Amino acid sequence: MRSTSAIVGVDVRCESVVYIYPMSDGDVVALRGVDLDIEAGESVAILGPSGSGKSTLLSLLAGLVKPSAGLVRVGSYDVSQMTRQQLMEFRGATVSLVLQSASMNLLPYATVLENVQFAQSGGGRHRDRPLPSPTELLAGLGLSRMAPQPVATLSGGDQRLIALAMGMATMPRMLLVDEPTSELDPESRDRVMAMLFEINQEFGATLVIVTHDPAVATVIPRSVTIRDGRVGTEGRRGEEFVVIARDGTLQLPPAVLQSLPPGTLLRLRAHSTGVDLRKPESPQ
Repeated sequence: MRSTSAIVGVDVRCESVVYIYPMSDGDVVALRGVDLDIEAGESVAILGPSGSGKSTLLSLLAGLVKPSAGLVRVGSYDVSQMTRQQLMEFRGATVSLVLQSASMNLLPYATVLENVQFAQSGGGRHRDRPLPSPTELLAGLGLSRMAPQPVATLSGGDQRLIALAMGMATMPRMLLVDEPTSELDPESRDRVMAMLFEINQEFGATLVIVTHDPAVATVIPRSVTIRDGRVGTEGRRGEEFVVIARDGTLQLPPAVLQSLPPGTLLRLRAHSTGVDLRKPESPQ
């Protein structure tokens, strides 16, 4: 389908992003100065435990909430400045969000084909080109055999695949996916991951996946770890890197922190091939 339905992915820039949840017993800071850049058409996994801020970041990128401070830009859209009309255009043509629970994305007693038709019913008004037909979309994703089946009769893994098809029904320039493989067996997980790769490679959409599963993050070309509301390490094709934020701060991997308790002094040593952080030598 790439010749007829290819998409130009959208880039992302987050700069010093803060998000605060107001609470009656005290505000909760979910994100603390997040810096993150994603290139158009890139595939990125956001990795972190529950409560780390990764789902909040996904909500910001989807335009569901606005940052308390900082910049969140998706393509030409500044999330903090969008009007109601711009939000409608943004959600209709630029971004699509697939929620963690498949049932929250689907109409269970409608057929697969009817689900895709429903997803497209309000998504074409803000587009500059026609959408593929539901039949064409399902064929392009290898899901034609499921078209006449009621969603409620499908397995959990198949429902995840249909949820991804629903997410792509409006041909968004960026697909956001929350925990796509949770509670799936290994075979279903592999099928879902293969579908995500196909969406990114064949359709061209920028892909951002939130997951707590390191096994999922390792098969994505780039992974970003969030801990305590801050971007920590990054992974590139299996290799882990520490990220220096725009304000000069950095977070070290947990394994390193275990050997470097708070208050540890490190010596910064620059050389021709880079920079080293080392403990000072103990006095003799």
